[in-house]
Amino acid sequence: MRVAVYHNNKDIRIEERPIPKISKGELLVKVIASGICGSDVMEWYRIKKAPLVLGHEVAGEIAEIGDGVKGYKKGDRVIVSHHVPCNICYYCLNGNHSVCDTLRNTNFDPGGFSEYIRVPEINVDRGIFLLPDELSFEEGTFTEPLACAIRGLNRSHFKEGQSVLIIGSGISGLLFIKLTCALGAGRVIATDINNYRLNCAKKFGADSVINAKDNVPARLRETNDGRFADLVIVCAGATSAMTQALQSAERGGTILFFAPVEQGINMPIPLWDIWRDGITMTTSYAGAPSDIIRAIELLKVHRLEVKDMITHRLSLLETGLGFQLVAKAQESIKVIIKPQR
Repeated sequence: MRVAVYHNNKDIRIEERPIPKISKGELLVKVIASGICGSDVMEWYRIKKAPLVLGHEVAGEIAEIGDGVKGYKKGDRVIVSHHVPCNICYYCLNGNHSVCDTLRNTNFDPGGFSEYIRVPEINVDRGIFLLPDELSFEEGTFTEPLACAIRGLNRSHFKEGQSVLIIGSGISGLLFIKLTCALGAGRVIATDINNYRLNCAKKFGADSVINAKDNVPARLRETNDGRFADLVIVCAGATSAMTQALQSAERGGTILFFAPVEQGINMPIPLWDIWRDGITMTTSYAGAPSDIIRAIELLKVHRLEVKDMITHRLSLLETGLGFQLVAKAQESIKVIIKPQR
């Protein structure tokens, strides 16, 4: 089979490898669609483990079933979760599945940018979800990133009617725009430095947009009836975005630091202002199985549409181009690799 091997953002090599052999309790899945995530092009994070096959936003068909697997049949359309929790540790039992050691150490083999993947037994047990007939494989690839956004909103205690500022209108920011609008946000404001993405933010539901090079807190108050935002969601990894967030939360509001920053980067926090104004700060990483189930349901009933977010559909041979498109963050939103092309 063919695989796209990541060496760095500008060096993706197509190689031939044997189709993985599955064992008892495992599945072999034929990958039909695999989305490129913004985290895939975080070179400072990925290059430490290179070379490797990336791709974790996967939808496909079951091609082979291992002994002992029940509830699935060959040809089933499925969504495959790469990280799964143990469900029995201290963290899982307290609802913090995404910091579970098992979740952080599980994955499928070799990665979604390949023609086939082997799904280990633990992933089969708690990380395989049937793709509803109402959804295409391409729509199915949005399940994982949407689940991450859902978990972030849950950790932020989002409420209907709240005003929301989304800093950064890449794929995560745009998903948050669609999600908060679908769940009844009072007003949604989005920022970015790229006019193409600002236009996308308006197209996908933002009530107003702000160029991130402007004075974001001041512009926010102008567009939000003189108030800052009840919820600020940071979807850009720049420290300038974090600073803007700290200056843009309304009294009693919440800041969700969703995008990661490079390890070792520190920044000052105005603790007096945070304390005085009752600001809650939280983070969110990954999604739990319950978040994936919620994401599937929202997509299934078309509570939010995602097809209009797909800007590029590429073959496995074009994976390098896909990485360049996502890394440059210019005129692309969702880039999907179709390994069977």
